[in-house]
Amino acid sequence: MSRINIGGQAVMEGVMMRNNDRYAVAVRKPDKQIEVKTNRCTGTSDRPAVCNLPIVRGVFSFVQSLTIGVKTLMYSAQFFEDEEEEAPKKEKTKEQEARAEKAEMAGTVTFSIVLAVGLFMLLPAWIASLLDDVIKSHVLIGLIEGVIRLAIFLGYVIAISRMEDIKRTYMYHGAEHKTINCLEHGNELTVENVMQASRFHKRCGTSFLFIVMIVSILVFMCITVDAMWLRLLLRVLLVPVIAGISYEFIRFAGNSESWIANLLSKPGLLIQRLTTKEPTEDMVEVAIASVEAVLDWRAYLEEQAKSEK
Repeated sequence: MSRINIGGQAVMEGVMMRNNDRYAVAVRKPDKQIEVKTNRCTGTSDRPAVCNLPIVRGVFSFVQSLTIGVKTLMYSAQFFEDEEEEAPKKEKTKEQEARAEKAEMAGTVTFSIVLAVGLFMLLPAWIASLLDDVIKSHVLIGLIEGVIRLAIFLGYVIAISRMEDIKRTYMYHGAEHKTINCLEHGNELTVENVMQASRFHKRCGTSFLFIVMIVSILVFMCITVDAMWLRLLLRVLLVPVIAGISYEFIRFAGNSESWIANLLSKPGLLIQRLTTKEPTEDMVEVAIASVEAVLDWRAYLEEQAKSEK
């Protein structure tokens, strides 16, 4: 069975699935009903040619995934706002609401990027620079910086995994992976089949972030800059390059069953033991609803069955 070009992410009490230029978010509302919303985004065929070049396509995909992720998180969160605590709001036109939503989303995406770069790129570089007077090897300093970066990343993942809301999000994350794995192994999307599938998947955002940490170690170990301000500036400027390289690896690993791809994917799959949890059956129902909104999986399975004969 070939890999299917579909991916997703967990949101608040729900799952988002994307298939090329379409994505859908399914949410289990407080009344236990499943709400599904579909939308369109820029697909691979709609991008300028330069955006499909290796490395460059990774940068584009990363920014686009982050934007869609924030948008779907905001959508899912609105079902769980406590209306009684909200102050009366003035009525707004649809145009005003759209502008306000875009401004809020832009602010959230910008804040997320700044926080991530500061926490995972600049802070480790600054901490490692405190050893400049003791350690003269730029390669060793770069390695120490990378170890600090990994420690911060793992500490962050472990810390937020203790939050109750995040625990449920990780369960939906598991439901997302199980659903995709079930389909990729040629099985019908029933709750029973999905529950038996693996909750680990090589094409995962968690694995991508882990690979970013590893690639950053290799890149920054090769850069020898004495001036602290220039060292920090390069950490920022090279983030798109590192993200692009990491994307190419995830793309390769997700579409290959070679021993080297499986071996190099192991660390990311181990991290997923923290960021995915076994879902309940009602969570799997939400994940299936999300897939069905962007893909006719029955037709997909029939087509794959014919191609394998």
